Amino acid sequence: MPLSDANSSNLFIVFGPSGAGKTSLVRALVADNPHTLCSVSYTTRARRPGEEDGVHYHFVDIQTFEAMRARGEFLEHAQVFGNYYGTAEPAVRQQLASGKNVILEIDWQGARQVRQRFNDGISVCILPPSRGELETRLTNRGQDGPEVIAGRMAAAQAEIAHFDEADFLVINRDFDRSLAQLRAVVDVGALSLRVQKHRHAQLIAELLA
Repeated sequence: MPLSDANSSNLFIVFGPSGAGKTSLVRALVADNPHTLCSVSYTTRARRPGEEDGVHYHFVDIQTFEAMRARGEFLEHAQVFGNYYGTAEPAVRQQLASGKNVILEIDWQGARQVRQRFNDGISVCILPPSRGELETRLTNRGQDGPEVIAGRMAAAQAEIAHFDEADFLVINRDFDRSLAQLRAVVDVGALSLRVQKHRHAQLIAELLA
């Protein structure tokens, strides 16, 4: 379904392989844009050092996640590396209705599900500049062993294969340039007819009077 015409916000869908830098880019974008926020997903994976419940993810057990899924509460959900992730639809709709842009940072499976529900959502794929750089980034995290990294590299290739399902493509070679490009996508979204028609309804009515 499309977003309402009486809505001055956009839904942005950001996806790409683990290690592409999408989380850092989205956080930097949200930090200096008060009209844009990132939806906090639910996950069954264990909390990593430094992560806060309700800030980085809503950490829940499998039983809670499955109960939410059975009640139809997820806009999208997927299994990644043996863990479940999902986006609560009521929260996203409430945030959009408040006039805020909402960014969903998800994988290609979730991105496809969301596009089927919101056909005027704007999707962006973030890719690394090379395979070697991607492997370096995953290794330098210091969180996973060689076998896990090999699995993540294989999963990354599967994720990258869906790059052409996005509306925009950003190659994250230089962080500042990539951030500027992501900001440009948000700016373009703000100029869409649906958003501008709502935002400038009074002006348009006066011009047509």
